[in-house]
Formats: sequence, structure tokens, C-alpha cells
Amino acid sequence: MLKLTETLAVTFVGGLLFTLLHVPLSWMLGPLTAVMLWQGLLKRELKWPVGLRNAGLLLLGYSMGLSFTAESARQIAGQLPSMLLATVITVGFSLACAWFTARQTGITLQSSMIGSIPGGLSQMVVLSEEIEGADHTVVSFMQTIRLLTVIFVVPFLAVHGLAESTAPGAGVLPPPAEVLAAGFPLWAVPVIVAVIIAAALVAVRLRMPTPWFLGPIIVAAALTAAGMAPPHLPTPLVLAAQWSLGIYLGLGIRLSALAGWRLLLPYSFAGGLAVVLLSLALSFGYSQVLPISFVTAFLSTSPGGMTEMGVTAAAVKGDVSIVVAYQMFRILFILFIVPYLLRWGFRRHVRQHD
Repeated sequence: MLKLTETLAVTFVGGLLFTLLHVPLSWMLGPLTAVMLWQGLLKRELKWPVGLRNAGLLLLGYSMGLSFTAESARQIAGQLPSMLLATVITVGFSLACAWFTARQTGITLQSSMIGSIPGGLSQMVVLSEEIEGADHTVVSFMQTIRLLTVIFVVPFLAVHGLAESTAPGAGVLPPPAEVLAAGFPLWAVPVIVAVIIAAALVAVRLRMPTPWFLGPIIVAAALTAAGMAPPHLPTPLVLAAQWSLGIYLGLGIRLSALAGWRLLLPYSFAGGLAVVLLSLALSFGYSQVLPISFVTAFLSTSPGGMTEMGVTAAAVKGDVSIVVAYQMFRILFILFIVPYLLRWGFRRHVRQHD
């Protein structure tokens, strides 16, 4: 309880400070930064129960699922080729950056490639342990730098450069007075809660990526697309979910992993920034030929995660359903196809040098 109280106090200060400074997504990035600095500089270990993390993801997933409609489902189906093209270009560009980094720094090509692919920090570290020649410490470092670059640069660009009108720190959210709009019966709220939790548990059993986020999205999207009007969450609850996500992300990033990697740091940061700039160029082209806005296309093609980019899309009033669909497609492609391609490529590389 003492550790939990300390975590809440430290991250509340971080969220409040970022709110006062008008930093985008203040209740996600503020707690994230507070956790990193508190643990990294003061060497104080913070704790956040996995149940609270899952609850935060569940609330965010449900809120974002409400943005799906029958029309957005038709749009997503029509944009599957665009999703594949964006994913292939992003992964290919990341691998090219990885090849250059390996040549300049002397790390193994395996470590550099797995460390550069935008497929999630934890998933890529696990993959590095399965591939001969990859150093999971190097992979963890490179993925950490990439994640930090995306999490801070993309929301800033989306809010201050691309969005027409934003409310920094806001979430997925009608005002609290509209929570039970459209005559949705109060008795149905517990039923919705039970169904959402069940969907998350099913997603866990099916081993879906980020199941506590993806399961509720699917249920909320299905209810909305079917013409129902599920209740929206009040703003404070959405901000609390962002707070929980920020703590979770901060605990997964260890500043101690950055020590002793001065040579690799600039290349990792430059690689992450280069992929963000690629996303900007790609999204400009997509906004010209597809029925989506520039900011929606940018958040869809940026090398972030479903939760981080989805929260940002909600804050800048982008099309959350399109953003989550693009991000989910890229993650599934990287999780199910890229590892096999990498193993095949590395085996062929080894045979050619034997």
C-alpha cells in the first residue's frame, strides 16, 4: 500500500504539472515521465497492480470502440490494401534504418533489426531471445528510445501541427451529462460491464495482442455498429484510465537500460524520428487519395501502439476507428508474419557467410 500510495502521489504531480504546461495527453505523458524520472534518478521502485493496468486498458478500449459505426466498418474494409501498403513501407524503412545503424555502431544486424521494428517493446524483446545473434539488452534499449520518441513527438505534432482544434489532455468523451444519452436504460449498464469484461477474458484466452484493450473495443464496436447507443464514460473516468496507462508505460521503460550506450543513442533516436517523418509523408499522400483527414492518416501510419495513438486520436477529434484499425493491422502483421520472415532471412544470411 505504501508503494501504491507513493506511485499515485508521484504520478498525480506529473499529470497535474503537464496539464498546467498544456502538454498534449497530460494525464498519460505526465505520469509516464514522473515514473521514469522517479525510478531512474531517485532509484525508488514504484508499483502498479496489473489489475489496475487492465482496468485502465478496458475503459480506454470500450471508449474507443464507441467510435466504430457501420460506415466506419465499410471504410476499414475498403482501406485494407492501404493498411498493407503502409505497414510494408514502414517495416521496410525501419529495416533499412536498422541496417545503417548496424554498419555504423558495430552491433549485430539481428539486434539492430529487431530493435528497430515498430512492433511493441515487450514483443520484440521476447522475439530477440528466440533469434540467434540478437542481444535482448540492445533490443530493449533501441525499442525504448523508439517508443519514447513516438510517444512524445507524435502527440505533439498531432495536437500542435495537424489538428484543427484540440483540447490538450482531453480523452474520448462527451460531457458527463451525455453519459446516458439516447435513452439508454440504466439497468443495462451492469450487463454492458459484464459483457465487456467477458470479452476481455476471451481475448486473453485467444492470446490476442493487448487483449484487455482489444476485447472491449470489439464489443463496443459491435454494439454501436448494430445501431445501439451504449453509454459513454464520464470524462474523469477516461482521464483516470489514461493515468493508469501512463503509469504502466512508465514502469516498462528503464532509464538504467540507457547507460553505456552513448554511441547507439543518437542512431536509435534518429531512426525513430525518421520513421515518424516517413509517416508524415505517407499520411499526406493518404489524405489526398483516401477519405480521411491528415491527422487521422498520420496517427494511423505512425509507429506507435493502438492505445497510445487511439488516445491521441480521441484527443484531437480524429477518426479513432480508422486509427485503431491501421494500428491493429500493423501489429498483427508484425506479430504473425515478420518473425518468420526475419528467421528465414537470418538463416539465409548465415548460410551465405558459412
